[in-house]
Amino acid sequence: MSVEFFIYKQVYGGGVKIIVMLKIKNLVLRSALIQSPMAGCTDLAYRLLSRSYGMEFSFLEMVSAESLIRGNEGAKELMETTPEDRPLGAQLVGCRPQAMAEAAKIVEAMGFGLLDLNLGCPAPKVAGNGAGSALLNQPDNCRQIFQNVVKAVKNIPVTVKMRLGVEDASGEEAVRTAKIAEECGIDAVTVHGRTRVQGYSGIANYEAIGKVKAAVKIPVIGNGDVVSAQDARRLLGTSGCDGIMIGRGGLGNPWIFKNIESVLNGQTPPADPSFQDKKEALLHHLELQREHRDPRTAVLHMRRIACWYFKNLPGVNEFRTKVNVCLTMDDMRSLIERFEPTA
Repeated sequence: MSVEFFIYKQVYGGGVKIIVMLKIKNLVLRSALIQSPMAGCTDLAYRLLSRSYGMEFSFLEMVSAESLIRGNEGAKELMETTPEDRPLGAQLVGCRPQAMAEAAKIVEAMGFGLLDLNLGCPAPKVAGNGAGSALLNQPDNCRQIFQNVVKAVKNIPVTVKMRLGVEDASGEEAVRTAKIAEECGIDAVTVHGRTRVQGYSGIANYEAIGKVKAAVKIPVIGNGDVVSAQDARRLLGTSGCDGIMIGRGGLGNPWIFKNIESVLNGQTPPADPSFQDKKEALLHHLELQREHRDPRTAVLHMRRIACWYFKNLPGVNEFRTKVNVCLTMDDMRSLIERFEPTA
């Protein structure tokens, strides 16, 4: 297995490690903070915006293997990128081993730096069809998928993102799946500390992620509820995981990557963003949406995105009401520029 584990600069009291570099197969990253693939969120505009604030590695939104091999236009749109949008990983979702392998070849040919296999999505339209987190109680099918994909991919790393299990929060299903992945030649696994039935409710179980870390020799990346540097330190200290995947914590908060990096490296973190900082980032996000989407789609996306940046500010509910009826990007920009928190 051509995998180098993470390198650490020093050790905090209590055993929490400071991450310096991540190398998986031939992918070398200066940071082991990774942006999770999130449907409807981690599009090209989001990734470019976050990179401008310090994010290094990101995933596309998940892509259906079946749609990709059929040449579906929607799948192609999800995979839109630019030369500046690197390093970048793609994530496939599906449950047929042959289709996953065929789609994996397409992903590698398109030049992505890493391929991830989705065993974590709890959405009924995904898990209800036997894909995503539903695969966690199908060990034989998992093995076939892993074997077929690893055989199909020649040069880039292949990883797996999973949940703790379908219903069992102990982590035993994730341990079993991670062991199968390791046996099949998968290069690393990411574990979200919730089950399929939990969805995004409750609290991520970092102790259960630690069970997976203890069970395999390949790198284990922890995921779930990391919205601050303190959360990142707790995840590392509790689970012993090798890296951190940022999910919802990055929405409307592109500063999170530099903040966590600073704290983990024993440095003074940057000052919290001001209201004006948030407004400027949102306006930048809007312009990136305008540049990379058709006007109607851009407006619809921005209706949801705009409120990420002003979450919990007084007056945001009224702002949201106005945003949700915006019809043009110019109207959206004007609304954002005029918004001020109420007293």
